[in-house]
Amino acid sequence: MRANKQYSARSRMLAGLVSLLLGLAPAAGPLAGDKAPASKAPEFSDPGQLAEVPADWDSQSIDYELDLRGSDLVVALGQQSHPIFKDVIPEYAKKHNLKIGVRHGTCGITSGRLRKKTVDIGTFCCPPGNSDRLPGLEFHSLGISPLALVVHPSNPLQDVSLEEAREIFRGNLSYWKELSENPQPELDRLIQPVARLHCKKRPGHWRGLLANEDEFSPRLFEVGVIPDMISQVARNPGAIGLEVPLMVSFHREKGEVRMLKVDGHHPTDLDFVATGQYPFYRTYHVTTWAKDEKAKGIARDLVRFMQQYIEEHSEEVGFVPQARLRAAGWKFNGNELVGEPDDIRTASN
Repeated sequence: MRANKQYSARSRMLAGLVSLLLGLAPAAGPLAGDKAPASKAPEFSDPGQLAEVPADWDSQSIDYELDLRGSDLVVALGQQSHPIFKDVIPEYAKKHNLKIGVRHGTCGITSGRLRKKTVDIGTFCCPPGNSDRLPGLEFHSLGISPLALVVHPSNPLQDVSLEEAREIFRGNLSYWKELSENPQPELDRLIQPVARLHCKKRPGHWRGLLANEDEFSPRLFEVGVIPDMISQVARNPGAIGLEVPLMVSFHREKGEVRMLKVDGHHPTDLDFVATGQYPFYRTYHVTTWAKDEKAKGIARDLVRFMQQYIEEHSEEVGFVPQARLRAAGWKFNGNELVGEPDDIRTASN
C-alpha cells in the first residue's frame, strides 16, 4: 500500500540530508515496485486567461526603483538568463547609446517587479502561469532548453529510461544496482535524488518528470539555487539531479557532474529535442508592455536582439531557438510559444 502521508518540502529536505550524511535506508514513502501511472502536467498556460489586477492598475505608468531612475530601459533577468545576457546587454547599451538597468532575480521576483511596474522587460525560465499574464503584458519566446539528468562522474551508468528516471525521483528505486543487469561495485550505492522544485505555480520545467511536488520521494534533497544543485551532485557519488546543460557548464566551479542519456538520447542532441520527444525542458520568455510609452520601441528592439542572439548562439547556450521550433511544428500565439508539436510528444507515454 502506498503511504498517504503528505511530506512538506522541509520534511523531504531533512530526510534527504539524513540520507546524504548517514547513508540511511530510504525513509517511509512509496513502496518499491509500487508504480503509479505518470500524471500529465500541463506544459503551457492559456494566453487568454489574464491575472486579476486592481481597477486602476492598467492606468499606472512604469516607475523604476530609485537607484535606476534616469535609465532608458530596465530589464529583469533570472538565474537562467543572467549568465547569457549579463555581458551582452551592457555591450548592446553602449553600442546604441542607451542606459539600461539590469536586475537579477528569479521568475517569481520578475513577476513581482512586472506587477509593480518597475521594469520594462522581464525574463522567465518557465512558461508563464496565469498570475504572470498581466493585462497589457506581451510574452516573446527565446526558445527551449532540455533538462539533463546529472550524476556524479564516478557513476558508470550512461543511460536511463524515462520511467526509470521517474521511479528514481518517486523513491521506488533505491539503489543504483537496480538499474543494471551487470551491477558494478560503483553501483552498490543508495540513490540520492536532488531537485530544485522552483516555480511551483507555473507549468512545464521539472513537471515533465513528475507532475507535482507530492509525487517526489520523501528522501528528496531539495535545493533552492542552481549552484547548490551542482555541488550536491558533485560531492555525492549516489546523487542524481536535474538541470539544463548551460547551467551545468556555467557552475562547473561547484564541481564536476556528468549528464545521462534518456531513452538513448543525450540532452545536447538539439535536433532530437526540437522534435518534442525529449521529455523535460525549460521554456524561456521575455516580456514587453503593449501600451506603455516607456517602451517607445527600444524595449522591442532589445527583445528582437535577444531573440537573434539566441538564434546565432543556440548551440553554445544549448537552446532550440524560436525559428527552429516553428519549423518543427511547435505552436505559437503571436510571438509566444504555447504548445508542443502534434502527435510527436512521447514523455507521458
